[in-house]
Amino acid sequence: MSLPTPATMPNRPRRTRIALAACLWAAATAGPALACGTDSDCSVGNRSYRLYVPSGLDVSRPTGVLVFAHGYRGSAAGQMRDASLRGLADDLGVALATLDAAGDDWDLAHRPAEPGQTEAREYGYVRDVLDDIDRRLGRDSARTVMAGFSAGGMMTWTIACGMPDAFAGFVPLSGTYWLRPPETCVRPPAAIVHIHGTQDGVVPIAGRAIGPTRQGDVAAALAMYRRFGSFAATGTTQAAGMTCAESAAPPDTGRSGGSGARGGADAIGAPGDRIGGADPGGRAGAILDYCTFDGGHSFSAARLRHGWDRIVGPDD
Repeated sequence: MSLPTPATMPNRPRRTRIALAACLWAAATAGPALACGTDSDCSVGNRSYRLYVPSGLDVSRPTGVLVFAHGYRGSAAGQMRDASLRGLADDLGVALATLDAAGDDWDLAHRPAEPGQTEAREYGYVRDVLDDIDRRLGRDSARTVMAGFSAGGMMTWTIACGMPDAFAGFVPLSGTYWLRPPETCVRPPAAIVHIHGTQDGVVPIAGRAIGPTRQGDVAAALAMYRRFGSFAATGTTQAAGMTCAESAAPPDTGRSGGSGARGGADAIGAPGDRIGGADPGGRAGAILDYCTFDGGHSFSAARLRHGWDRIVGPDD
């Protein structure tokens, strides 16, 4: 880009020409750094995320958002390069936000870097991302779903337990809590569709030891949440190459209390670290599905789409 200089603007006073040239130079050089999208970070405090808005999406109205958490040693930038994930956002007609861990992994309870840690410390970051999306786009909360793969699935379970009202529902793929599930969660119960390969050797369904800690047992996580939300089995279906055991919570019986993580407490992870009220209470639309497929540690946009449809409902 060829920028004007004071000498090339002879018909203006010298002071005005200098000021104008400086403004044009600042705009030309600072623009890319301030951009926010698929190729540049959206800053939230000392953290960031990336945002994809499909071409033609009507952002004059509240927009649905798929929020996705990457796996171990991943990044928002790397996740955003997944064409199948962006294609899913296109098909759903929603924005895609990819989250970014502060280091190699998410700051969760009992993680390998700090096995004695009993609190997750990611709630504030997720809240900041949602607030930033609200400012940029205006968000349709009924069509905002969080998902994540592998370690991102662990992140998704954690946010589902601590911030259930922040999303319409959650789709953890191939990952659950580190070590063990918390004793209870914040009310009301969320809509969760857990997806896992039966031959997964990286994050086995029963978990495995990782250094001083271990990956959690999916069955234990599901059992805890089933008790918490009083979920009852409703049937088994076949979808997207998966077998899904479906269950639902009873209608809402009262949602007072349970400020938990939404009020700023990051206290989830070990038995006894209670956030929210002890009385579970339900809400219409709360489901707990467990979908398995014959395969290993792999991500599929089609499987994620099934989770979205179960939570939000299929497009008309």
